[in-house]
Amino acid sequence: MLDYSEKRNFPRMSVDCAARFRVNGSDALNNAIVKDLSGGGMLLWTDDAVEAGSKLSIVVVPGKSITPPLHAELEVVRCAPLEMEAEASYSVACTITQLLKEEEVRESSP
Repeated sequence: MLDYSEKRNFPRMSVDCAARFRVNGSDALNNAIVKDLSGGGMLLWTDDAVEAGSKLSIVVVPGKSITPPLHAELEVVRCAPLEMEAEASYSVACTITQLLKEEEVRESSP
């Protein structure tokens, strides 16, 4: 049972990892930094706003080559401007809708 102070289904891990994503239906490839990650979602920092409800294809590139990239499909829950001086302009909260195996990654994925 979850402690009252933590109602999440999955614990969050703070990370600082490079990622590339594409909004489904778009050809534009965007860069992001994954700031936290859990079994159900992730928080991205990126330069461009992404509309809530958008579907994304993402690849998270770990800092060490021993760890394979994470390929996933996401849905944007919210996007808000960052209020502090940062490398990116927007904080994008996403739900992970599907984790992809390497053989499931499409040619057009990021």
